[in-house]
Amino acid sequence: MAETSPLLSEIKKLIASSGPMPVWRYMELCLMHPRYGYYVSRDPLGREGDFTTAPEVSQMFGELLGLWAASVWKAIGSPSMLRLIELGPGRGTMMADVLRAMRVVPPLYQALSVHLVEVNPVLREKQKSMLSAMRNIAWHDTIDAVPEGPCIIFANEYFDVLPIHQVVRRETGWHERVINFDSNGRLVFDAAEDPIPRFEVLLPPLVRAAPTGAVFEWRPDAEMMKLATRVRDQGGAGLIIDYGHMRSDAGDTFQAIARHTYTDPLKAPGQADVTAHVDFQALARAAEDVGARVHGPVTQGEFLKRLGIETRALTLMQKATAEVSGDISAALKRLTDPGRGGMGSMFKVLGISAPGLTSLAGLSDEKQAEGAER
Repeated sequence: MAETSPLLSEIKKLIASSGPMPVWRYMELCLMHPRYGYYVSRDPLGREGDFTTAPEVSQMFGELLGLWAASVWKAIGSPSMLRLIELGPGRGTMMADVLRAMRVVPPLYQALSVHLVEVNPVLREKQKSMLSAMRNIAWHDTIDAVPEGPCIIFANEYFDVLPIHQVVRRETGWHERVINFDSNGRLVFDAAEDPIPRFEVLLPPLVRAAPTGAVFEWRPDAEMMKLATRVRDQGGAGLIIDYGHMRSDAGDTFQAIARHTYTDPLKAPGQADVTAHVDFQALARAAEDVGARVHGPVTQGEFLKRLGIETRALTLMQKATAEVSGDISAALKRLTDPGRGGMGSMFKVLGISAPGLTSLAGLSDEKQAEGAER
């Protein structure tokens, strides 16, 4: 990756004119700057890109989500119209696999309209090519533009790229973490001069005793509350799949990935994918605050196993050559293994639904989830 980038000079100009930049604003510019933002003009996925998502690992992932969606549709009374919504759908790989699985239930497939929330024009074109056989499909810049109606929402690796706020603990209190540049013109982390008044009263219990130098990060609740409000009012369910932690705690997870390798997030803004881990306890709390029902979270490995991924893998392997069978076995391990290199425990799955939907396939009910937190 290059040592510099066009966006670097833009950011330094903004800092010179307006002062140190909050981490959330820096992350927002890195990803969504209208000219130089990482997600504005490129395909970041796959071997030739910077990272690989679960749908790119194996068709089994999307197929199981399609069957999961079918179970939700039946649970909400098999409505004659269903909005199938995906946030940040990548190349359309997952949605193609989801739809292939849903075809086995013709009344459901006939009820579908597909809605993809995507701002990247390069990826939109790839999605259109991938999903060219689907007639009832539309693209939107935000979920607000999706028509009303019963819905199923998928958000796979979506929340991790939403900008985070960070604060750092000093002896004088909690200060907003900011980006500045040093005497050599390099971007560096810094802290706002004045502490945030009475910030400690807003902190989760685990963070209140954090030592000097500790970092706490959070995302605003607005996006999660929007999804939860939709399923609460319109009926249906949503599935959030991402890497992150079960409990709200201190820790700096702001990171950058380029060419499948971790890199310095301040090195070449706009040239790498900058993300932060997802706080699933905070997501669940936001959904509950608006009256939606929360299911889970559970680890991705546990979720996929409950949905039958091991049986599905064996079925595919029985019909495959030895080489393809080996690929299927490797994909299964990557998706479910809790060890290093696997996605099984790092990734979590959280379900949200209308209050009357008391269970979702593959996910713990609320009492189980509460017990796990204790």
